[in-house]
Amino acid sequence: MTRVVISTALPLGLLLLLSACQSNTALEQVLANARLVVVTANGPTSYYEGRDGPTGFEYDLAAMFAAELGVELEVVAMPTFGDVLPEVVAGRADFAAAGITVTEGRKAFVRFSVAYQKTEQVVVYHNDTPRPEKIADLIGSNLEVIANTSYVSQLRKLRGIYPELAWREVSGVGIERLLERVNNGLVDYTVVDSNVFTLNRWLFPETRIAFSLSAEQPQAWAFPRGGDSSLYEAANEFLERVMDDGRLSELIVRHYSHLEEFDYVGTRLFLQHIQQRLPPLRPFMETAAGDTGLDWRLIAAIGYQESHWNPEAISPTGVRGVMMLTQPTASHVGVVDRLDPQQSIFGGARYFWELHTRLPDRILEPDRTWLALAAYNVGYGHLEDARVLTARAGGNPDRWADVKRHLPLLTQEHWYNQTRHGYARGHEPVRYVENIRSYFDILVWFTDRQTPPQVANGSPASPVAAPQRI
Repeated sequence: MTRVVISTALPLGLLLLLSACQSNTALEQVLANARLVVVTANGPTSYYEGRDGPTGFEYDLAAMFAAELGVELEVVAMPTFGDVLPEVVAGRADFAAAGITVTEGRKAFVRFSVAYQKTEQVVVYHNDTPRPEKIADLIGSNLEVIANTSYVSQLRKLRGIYPELAWREVSGVGIERLLERVNNGLVDYTVVDSNVFTLNRWLFPETRIAFSLSAEQPQAWAFPRGGDSSLYEAANEFLERVMDDGRLSELIVRHYSHLEEFDYVGTRLFLQHIQQRLPPLRPFMETAAGDTGLDWRLIAAIGYQESHWNPEAISPTGVRGVMMLTQPTASHVGVVDRLDPQQSIFGGARYFWELHTRLPDRILEPDRTWLALAAYNVGYGHLEDARVLTARAGGNPDRWADVKRHLPLLTQEHWYNQTRHGYARGHEPVRYVENIRSYFDILVWFTDRQTPPQVANGSPASPVAAPQRI
């Protein structure tokens, strides 16, 4: 078992006092042990291994809570959602954070925090089949849903109105597996939360939302029903605080904003190129990553955005190769032949690393990477101009979410006349960065598995992770 230490800022004197008092409340026990144990589900909305280590919306939110308490965060990552709540009921975790929908049935055995997000259940179908428009259209179909979920509860309610409504409940797999089955035409429909679909549609480009199966439903953390309410109340105070001060909104933007625009054709092509074009280039990317300290999958995502991993790519403006280097940039990083894939990848990785390290030290990840990507695309000078405009407008020039709103201003005479480097096509780096973020997420999701991605009808097989403690 490994642990990710988020913070150990609790004063030593308070730790000793709590230990001496033989803690009784749940909060005191967490503080005395300097450890918060949270159970979650392995998946894109909750927890996964990212470029800089563990990440995911639920993980990051729990990490913020642990940091405020001044304790270590220990995450128990379960392979499927159905494994999560039993850990809380059995007392093996302080609480669960896994995008858990609040239902009356679950209230019987767990205690829910204040809601911090709302989502709705949606019916998902294959793009090449007729779109169902209402619940009656599901009757007689092959409908599969994850067992022991709020989806089952909702379908049971609806069966009171539609007695012929039937479905198959599947255990031991994640929702991604059912999305894959719909994507590959193996089942007609499944039901997922709308935010889960948003994060997964890049992986399963043949899937579409048919209609909403429910109204908006609250999601919350789940605590044991027994014992005192001290930790529960502390969590509620924390959640209220991050909702009021904007930190929750920032977290939602960080995890979901780059997925707002979906390119069906482009995504399907990317999945095919992972199998066909990436393998011969991957060794060069991995070596370049070792030389620069970058994640090879980030280098790969940049290369795909630049050239679709085409070593012979040449643009009308004269940039060329996998990383589409200009002649001055190539000369700067020591590339002699831009059409040599190894040289191009090494040169592009080195140039990006230089931009990444050139940014002010105070800029933290992941914003540092997103800003460096924008500089790679539009030029460091134009990025600095956008950061200056951001600061003048009262925004944070060190946050990508703020800077990306001001980059497009560089296309407007009123604004670019106030800058040092003048006009730039400021919309392009915004889309450039968001595309690379999406490509990178897909590559991370695939390469974290033990086997390479398999594509059937242009779609990937989904990962199934083993339980692990982080």
